[in-house]
Amino acid sequence: MPREFPRTHRVGEQIQREIATLVQNELKDPRLGMISISAVSVSRDLSHAKVYVSVLGSDEQTTESMRVLHHAAGYLRHKLGKSLHMRVIPELHFFLDHSLEEGARISALINRAIASDKGNKGED
Repeated sequence: MPREFPRTHRVGEQIQREIATLVQNELKDPRLGMISISAVSVSRDLSHAKVYVSVLGSDEQTTESMRVLHHAAGYLRHKLGKSLHMRVIPELHFFLDHSLEEGARISALINRAIASDKGNKGED
């Protein structure tokens, strides 16, 4: 009988919680903007982790925050090694998550279409 949650999924969720805490409490870089760790995807052999990050702010702030995270990847991995009880700690790769922006864009399109439909019904 297969498990409901594979090990990589459980490890990814744990890493997501730990990194969110570490970024909030340990990284004191003023260039780091308002960020949120939206997801973590771990490879099957647990050697690599893709960390998806949402950044609130301008494109310049987003770029600078991603640069800070890439620079702090080794430090965060070291801290993860102290808090997680695993033989191998995955190498961290940070990616910008555009899902919040895309969701807002789609929501605005839907609202515009609904408003347009209401306007067209009034003309009939």
